[in-house]
Parts: sequence; structure tokens; C-alpha cells
Amino acid sequence: MHSKINAVIFDMDGVLIDARDWHYEALNQALALFGMAIARHDHLSKFDGLPTRDKLAILSAENGFPTALHGFINQLKQKYTLDIVFRHCRPVFQHEFALSRLRNEGYRLAVASNSIRDSIEIMLSRANLLDKLEFFLSNQDVLHGKPSPEIYQKAIARLELTPAQCLVIEDNENGLRAARESGAWVMKVESVNDVNYTNIRQFIDRVEGQKE
Repeated sequence: MHSKINAVIFDMDGVLIDARDWHYEALNQALALFGMAIARHDHLSKFDGLPTRDKLAILSAENGFPTALHGFINQLKQKYTLDIVFRHCRPVFQHEFALSRLRNEGYRLAVASNSIRDSIEIMLSRANLLDKLEFFLSNQDVLHGKPSPEIYQKAIARLELTPAQCLVIEDNENGLRAARESGAWVMKVESVNDVNYTNIRQFIDRVEGQKE
């Protein structure tokens, strides 16, 4: 039996917004005040896509970073992230076009991100994508961030669809694991440049068993 996809759920950082390095730079800027930093290799292999609170928990467990500083570092990191967002975040035509066209074709669109609510709203607004989405979920809407599938399970439930009716677009290992464990179809992208109408449409057509 062929699957019929009714909704597309996007991760945000590295998928709709080229923000993966922004989070990395902002957290390291905050950690530098205490003589710490996350190495680029560790960022890519271990930390990429995790909520800041989980990154700090790992630093405390593995490097003895004081847990009493987590709240302060988290606040500072969010401030530095927003500074970068206001400098660099702007609309990208291929993303605006893809979401507009998919929506016009009847697909329901949502974002499920490990970022905090304020960051998601500001980034999607500045990228001119917020009004094209039915809703977004943040790490504040779940008990467990990715790689737990909870955020995708919650998005699918809110759409009142089955996992097989949903396509998730993800870019990093933590997000991909969460998406796969939710039972949804998963399209892996290497960067924001892969996120365009043609690629998404072709993936949906393949899933639905149609001829290209």
C-alpha cells in the first residue's frame, strides 16, 4: 500500500536556518569567560543539534564544569545567539518558495526544533517563514529534546496524523535519530542548500510510489 504524505515537519537549525555555527559560536563565546570551549570536532560528532542544557550537562559530566553556572551560561548563550541572528538572519528565496508552494498544494507545515521558543520565533520571523507554518515546537514544549523522538511524536499528534503521513526533514545525527524513532518518513539534508521545493517534491513522489 502506498503512503500518502499530508504534512512536512522541518527541523530549523541547519535545515531552514543556517544557524548551526551560530549556536556553536555563541556557546563558546559564553564558555570563554570561564576558560572553556567546545572543540569543532566534538561539536560535529557529539553536541550538534542538542539543546544547550544538554550540552552543558555533558560538559559538567566530562569536564567538571560547575553545574551552578548552567543558568548563567544558558542566558548568556541565548543573548549572544540573538546578537548573531540580528546580524545574519534574513529571508532565503528558495525556502520561502518551497514552503509557499507546498502549502498551496495542501501540505501542512510545522517546525520541531531543539532551540528555545524565543529563538525559533525570532529566526523564523526574520527568515519570513513563520506565517507559512501551522505551528512550531521548541525544546520547552517537551520533557526530552532530540535525540528523543518526543518532539516529533508531539508534532504528529498535534497534526492528528499518523507517522506514515508525515515527512520530517533533518540534518544531524541527533535529529535524524529522533525523526526515525517517531516512525515518520525522514529526508536527510546535508545543508540548508538542499532544502528546496524540487528535492522535497521528488522525495515525496518517491515515497508515494509515483513515477518521476
